[in-house]
Amino acid sequence: MSPRDKFLSLVDHKTTGRDHGVFRVPTRRDRTMSGTWRELDDGRLLIHDFGGEPTQNILAAIGLSIEDLFPERVDGHLPRERRPFPAADVLRALAFEALVILAAAASVRSSAALSGADRDRLAVAVGRIQTGLNLAGVRHG
Repeated sequence: MSPRDKFLSLVDHKTTGRDHGVFRVPTRRDRTMSGTWRELDDGRLLIHDFGGEPTQNILAAIGLSIEDLFPERVDGHLPRERRPFPAADVLRALAFEALVILAAAASVRSSAALSGADRDRLAVAVGRIQTGLNLAGVRHG
């Protein structure tokens, strides 16, 4: 079984292209799919969570290890992927976080106070957007 098939058989996912897609991170109860995956030409599988959950934790939650993201045999040194995740998947995840921020702004504008849970979720949204910017190589300042 390929790393892709092994991983996808254990998570709720959606394929968004020939070799990539999104998945629901198994370590929390997200309403949206905040994880993204991509299969490289050599069979390696890359995964990332825009919520910040480490890859090792995601894999442990479904009974896999880092070694499961690699095909049986990889020969030689492989170059680092310049853009490991398709821009469309990154933008899809960030668009949802922008909606969270918009909803919070609408509440504040109507003079409604944000609950503690709402403030926490707003902080998560901001963190996920910052992670997306960092992965895209955008630097502030």
